[in-house]
Amino acid sequence: MPWVKKAITFFKKKMDLGDIVRSGGNFCFRTKAGEVTLNVTELQIVSKALRPLPEKWHGLQDDDLKYRQRYLDLISSEETRKHFKMRSAIISCIRRYLDQQDFMEVETPILQAEAGGAAARPFTTHFNALNCQFYLRIALELYLKRLLVGGFDRVYEIGRNFRNEGISRRHNPEFTMLEVYQAYSDYRGMMKLIRGMVHAICNEVLGTTEITRYDGQVIQLGGEWREARYKDLIIAETGDADWFQRSKEAKLSWCHNAGIEVDPSREDFEVTNAIFEKRIEPTLIQPTFVTHLPRQLIPLAKISPEDPDTIEVFELCINGQEIAPAYSEQNDPLLQREQLQIQAGEEVQKIDEEFLLALEHGMPPAGGMGVGIDRLVILLTGVASIRDIILFPALKPQG
Repeated sequence: MPWVKKAITFFKKKMDLGDIVRSGGNFCFRTKAGEVTLNVTELQIVSKALRPLPEKWHGLQDDDLKYRQRYLDLISSEETRKHFKMRSAIISCIRRYLDQQDFMEVETPILQAEAGGAAARPFTTHFNALNCQFYLRIALELYLKRLLVGGFDRVYEIGRNFRNEGISRRHNPEFTMLEVYQAYSDYRGMMKLIRGMVHAICNEVLGTTEITRYDGQVIQLGGEWREARYKDLIIAETGDADWFQRSKEAKLSWCHNAGIEVDPSREDFEVTNAIFEKRIEPTLIQPTFVTHLPRQLIPLAKISPEDPDTIEVFELCINGQEIAPAYSEQNDPLLQREQLQIQAGEEVQKIDEEFLLALEHGMPPAGGMGVGIDRLVILLTGVASIRDIILFPALKPQG
């Protein structure tokens, strides 16, 4: 048939894989063999692909190319599309869950005069209109607490944070956090909130409470979650019931013998925390609330009344990494100022006087929690790297 030859010639000469076309005069019919077929009488190219698409069955094999040209990865990989659709569904579910619990979503500044709320190296920029240095925020915390002072008792924000630090399988300098604060609650209330949130995601998005990791290990998110005190975990790992009474030199010696690298200039509590981060945390695959951390690690939390060396806090560890820290928030402005002088990590955060001024007007007792959205999505999708669930991860420019 002449029109068939004409169509074949048109496709061979004019069309390439990846072209986007518009058709007209369409109607569906069945062939004699029973196949549903579209009858096309008009065809027009509306976008021409000048470069070839990835090979159909294998997709992109170069990881660097996957991340630089994510659009090609999305075109060629159904698995990649599934992961990012799931990420979107997880965030939507989190919003629904918190909205149903009477929390209000808010937005706070990304550009801040003081980079507070965490111990991290910030990105800096010059604010031309104000002629002064500003920072990309490293945490959402301090502005959200101001809202508790203002009378908004349940608030949350899902937003970007920026930390000018390393890149790894679990870290990207630009990442997404959920922070949520509830007046007249505490870290125990946050335990209930995060369990409910994760169970809602399992029910609504995944349809199961069992997660299979990239290595085949199964994580059980249903039922009760384990709770363990930080001190007990350290003592069990070191085999030393008197560990916290040992000198810094003795602790450094133990770390050296155990093959744990620790900068000897670090503070005593940081030496101990290196053991937790490098030896204990990676083993916490099933959901575990690690509670009562040393007070020096988190200056924004309340001191435990039964042990003044610790704070009312938990770190929820799943899949061998921290997913969500939560505190009974410190609301005494005098104690808060004192605790801000003691800060772990490379960067000692500056005292945010505006935040302390807000506390002096009276902040209700509260529970607060941060959830690393990227790490949560890693857990729930079972991927191996944070780069697999960030559409456009940070990469060094080519050329």
